[in-house]
Amino acid sequence: MPHQYDLLVIGDANPDVILGPLDGPLAFGQREQLVAAGSFTVGGSAAIMACGAARLGLRVAFAGRVGDDDAGRYLRDTLAARGVDTRGLRRDPDRPTPLTVVLTRGDDRAVLTSPGTLTAVSGADVPDELLAASRHVHSSSYFLQPRLAADLPAVLRAARSHGATTSLDTQDDPSDRWQGLDAVLAQTDILLPNAQEALRLAGPAASTVREAAELLAARGPLTVVKNGADGALCHDGRVLCTVPGLPVEVMDTVGAGDSFDAGFIAATLDGRPAPEALRFAVVCGALSTRAHGGTPAQPTWDEALAHLTRTGAPLV
Repeated sequence: MPHQYDLLVIGDANPDVILGPLDGPLAFGQREQLVAAGSFTVGGSAAIMACGAARLGLRVAFAGRVGDDDAGRYLRDTLAARGVDTRGLRRDPDRPTPLTVVLTRGDDRAVLTSPGTLTAVSGADVPDELLAASRHVHSSSYFLQPRLAADLPAVLRAARSHGATTSLDTQDDPSDRWQGLDAVLAQTDILLPNAQEALRLAGPAASTVREAAELLAARGPLTVVKNGADGALCHDGRVLCTVPGLPVEVMDTVGAGDSFDAGFIAATLDGRPAPEALRFAVVCGALSTRAHGGTPAQPTWDEALAHLTRTGAPLV
């Protein structure tokens, strides 16, 4: 039976309030600081990735929790308007929707998150019918959702039993422990950290990003590492592939890694080999930085392909 969805995304959805750039340290003492730009938009690694995948033409469903509040209604409405099926996005009557404030300064940012429903999301929030109906299942923000993290190996195992492939973007670990991944990596086909996360996940045996990718790939998944302006690399346990960065006029890097994830998964589901998927993902991540917020500048499939053609590296 054909799958109803190309992609099921599991994880975090919250509004992002993005302010910046700061021209100096953040001032307390009730001082008011003015910044050049501010935006209120869809946030959460999983939600941004889902929007990017839908923008690329995938049939996308989402599973997770938001509060039964204005912020939760905003997210449900906005995700649906961007083509994401939100029937699996539950309303929690007891906890608020998560909220993130992003403060930018230069090419860096500080991220403050109130977790709200994130601490309550679990495997029970992922409907079996969505797992059975999806070609690929992606989960984000592993360390922010401890109950889901404990259940995720079983959830991804169930997805695989229905013939789906799986991927994981852990994002940052606020506790800085970076532990407990063995069981979930055993059920993960594609791991999608950034360079700093890859080094922390690989542990002290890795002194370079390439070594980290090789060590993580040895634990099972194809490891795809986002390396900012330096591009990206992937390792399948035998072969390393690297792709340079794409020069763009950057307005905001929030969500670029999630747009990269969407591009890599979309290209992979289109049957592209890993080196081609990596080039396509780099373009998707780079183009997403053209506007403030994680979703407004996400490219369509045709836009990303056209950009590859203009840069002399078209996909065949």
